[in-house]
Amino acid sequence: MLTRAATAHGVYEAEVLGGVHDVEWPQWYAQHMARTLAKSGYQISRNTV
Repeated sequence: MLTRAATAHGVYEAEVLGGVHDVEWPQWYAQHMARTLAKSGYQISRNTV
């Protein structure tokens, strides 16, 4: 999953950011992975303990 996220992020940096390094990459990765898992049927929940 991380390899696919890295590939997708490389495309994002190239196409959306015009080749500029994304300083907000940790947030992008978290959102991308959460969306990918949700599409596969996983539910993301917050531990409130």
